[in-house]
Amino acid sequence: MRDATFPRIVGEADFGEFTTGQILDVLTAVTVILALPRSAAEHVDAIAVATGQGEEWRLTQGIRAWEVNPGLRHLLVANGNPTEETYNEITLGYLRGLGLRRIDGVVLQTAPAPNTGLQAAWIAQQVRALGIASIALTVSSYHLPRAYLTVLKAASTLEVRLPIIPVPVAVSPDTPVPETGATAYDLVGGEVRRILAYRSRGWVASDEELRQYLGWLWSRHGALLASPSSLPSTSEEPTSARQPGNERR
Repeated sequence: MRDATFPRIVGEADFGEFTTGQILDVLTAVTVILALPRSAAEHVDAIAVATGQGEEWRLTQGIRAWEVNPGLRHLLVANGNPTEETYNEITLGYLRGLGLRRIDGVVLQTAPAPNTGLQAAWIAQQVRALGIASIALTVSSYHLPRAYLTVLKAASTLEVRLPIIPVPVAVSPDTPVPETGATAYDLVGGEVRRILAYRSRGWVASDEELRQYLGWLWSRHGALLASPSSLPSTSEEPTSARQPGNERR
């Protein structure tokens, strides 16, 4: 899979080959993904950060959440694209410079990951290998729906099903992305265009796959999704985060 298949900034003319129904399906997917409660991320088993575009704020937010929540077992950091001008090699030393202190449970993708598909495949592999029961996916808001659908597809390919909680990075949509200078407002169209194209190629979860997954998530893990927005005050693990989630179908 190559994210560079399509430009990051697109216009109205770039959607001519798609029907109104297809575009509506993507809008629906974005809505239902972002409707998942962010508070649940405080009670999951692990955090996964998908890096890229020189956006260190993805890492700083993920690291901050990791450091304040001792109940998290793993911090997964997916590598980025070395051809980007703003690329930084993902090492423990680099992450320490961004505030990382607790290194037990930190897992880094050492191989280059020039696209979201390679990042998602690595995250899904770690989920299966480490027995991760639930995960918070941390990435910039404009990229989050496509990243979520790609991770969901990768997990499905490995026949692993677990709660995936989307966590958009808290940064103003007017903030220029270091790699391109574009803002989230500029980049949303390109993300929608890629979701539309990648669905036809089987690279992201389809509308039906997403519906089935969310039906399972809301019915089987309602306790996790209803978790209050506060960190556990005792050493006892929240049962919602430790439900069997790494399931084979």
